Amino acid sequence: MSLQTKYLLDESRMPKFWYNIQADLPAPAPAVLHPGTLQPVGPDDLAPLFPMELIGQEVSTEREIEIPEPVRDVYRAWRPAPLYRAHRLERALGTPAKIFYKYEGVSPAGSHKPNTAVAQAFYNHQAGVKRLVTETGAGQWGTALSYAGALFGLQVEIFQVRVSYDQKPYRRAVMETYGARCVASPSRETAYGRSVLEKTPDHPGSLGIAISEAVELAVQREDTKYALGSVLNHVLLHQTIIGLEAMEQLQMADEWPDVVVGCTGGGSNFAGIAFPFIGHGLRGGRKPRIVAVEPAACPSLTRGKYAYDFGDTGRMTPLTKMHTLGSQFTPPGFHAGGLRYHGMAPLVSHCRQLGLLEAVAYNQVECFEAGVLFARSEGIVPAPEANHAVKGAVVEALRCKQEGKAETILFNLCGHGHFDMSAYQKYFAGELTDEHYDEKELAMALAGLPSVPA
Repeated sequence: MSLQTKYLLDESRMPKFWYNIQADLPAPAPAVLHPGTLQPVGPDDLAPLFPMELIGQEVSTEREIEIPEPVRDVYRAWRPAPLYRAHRLERALGTPAKIFYKYEGVSPAGSHKPNTAVAQAFYNHQAGVKRLVTETGAGQWGTALSYAGALFGLQVEIFQVRVSYDQKPYRRAVMETYGARCVASPSRETAYGRSVLEKTPDHPGSLGIAISEAVELAVQREDTKYALGSVLNHVLLHQTIIGLEAMEQLQMADEWPDVVVGCTGGGSNFAGIAFPFIGHGLRGGRKPRIVAVEPAACPSLTRGKYAYDFGDTGRMTPLTKMHTLGSQFTPPGFHAGGLRYHGMAPLVSHCRQLGLLEAVAYNQVECFEAGVLFARSEGIVPAPEANHAVKGAVVEALRCKQEGKAETILFNLCGHGHFDMSAYQKYFAGELTDEHYDEKELAMALAGLPSVPA
C-alpha cells in the first residue's frame, strides 16, 4: 500500500482571513515608541511610511482580518501551497518521527514573501501610491515586491545588501525582469549611504543600512511609501495563511504536530507557520513545541538583548522592543542573506519572553549539510535560509530516533535555492566556512542601544 506524500487543498478552501495573534496573547506587546519623544507612536507618525490600512493592521487586536478578494485572487496562482510528508527523509534518518513540511517555494517568486508583498502592493495601490521603496538581503523579498508591484502598476526601487548583491546576480535579474530597479547598499543615492561609504568604502552592507536608505527615500515624496518584508506586525499577519493552511492539511492527514520548526531572521516565515499553532494552544487547544532556528553568525534570539532599539542602522525608524544585537551590528557575509538582520520581530520576541517558543542557533556548514541531505531525499533544493529550518527538523527527528518517539514534526520550507547555487558550489568545493561575528563589535553595538526609561 502506497503512502500519501502530498496534501492539497482546493482553492475554495483557501483561508479568507489572516490570523492576528495579538488577540490571544496573555499580555500585550510593548508599545512602539517615537525616537524623539519616547512616547507611543500614533497613526500620523507612521503615515509617511505606510498607507493607513496597513497602519491599522499593525495595531489591531482583532483575531481575524479579512483578506481582500483582489489579494486572494492573486494568491490563487499558487495558494493553497502544498504540504508534504517527507517519507524519504524519514527513511534516510532512520527516525520513527513523521516529518511534514509546508512548501512555500511554489510561489512565482520562489518563497513565502509574496504572501505579504501582494497584500502591501494592493493596499498601497488602493491608497493612490505610485512608488514603493524597500530593502532586500538575499533578494527573496525584493523579488516578491517586484512581482507584486508589476501586478498593481507600482514602481519599485530596491536597496539590496552589497554582499548579497554580489553573491546573487540572478536574483537581481529576476527583480529587473519584473520591472524593478535594484541598487547595491550602501549606495551613493542617499545621504546615509554616502556617509557609510565615506567611512568604509568597501562596506559589505547590512539589512539595517539598506532599510535606512529605503526609509530616507520614502519620506521625500508624497507618492512614495516604504514596504518591509519582515519584522512588523502586519507583515507577520499576512504570513499566517501558511500555518492556517497547514492546520487544515494536517487534519487531512489525521495528524497534529508535536513540534513546529521555522527559520528566523526577521521572523516573518517563522510567524507564518508558528503563530496559528501558538494561538490554537493559547485558546485551549493542543500546544506543540515551537522551535525557532537562527544562524549562529547573527543570533538575535539566542544572544541578543531584549530591549528597545531602532530597526535600521541610520536610526530613522521608531523604537521597538525586540531581541536585538544592536542596530549598529553588521553580521558577517554568510550566505543566508535573508537571516542577516540585527533584530527579531517584536511579536516573535514577545512570544519568546512569554515562554511560547524556544530558540536555537546553528552554523552555516551544518545547515547546508542538512539541506543537501534534504535535496537528495526529497528532490527540492532549499534556499540557504530554509536550510536552517531543515537542520532544526533533522535535529528533532534524530532526537526522536534516540528517544524512540514517533512524534510529528512540521517545518516551513520557506523557499527554493535555485538562485543560490554559488553557495552550494562553494559547499561542495569545501570553500564554504562558518562565519563568526566579532564579539567586540557585538559588545559595542549592544552598549550603544538607545536609553529608554523602564
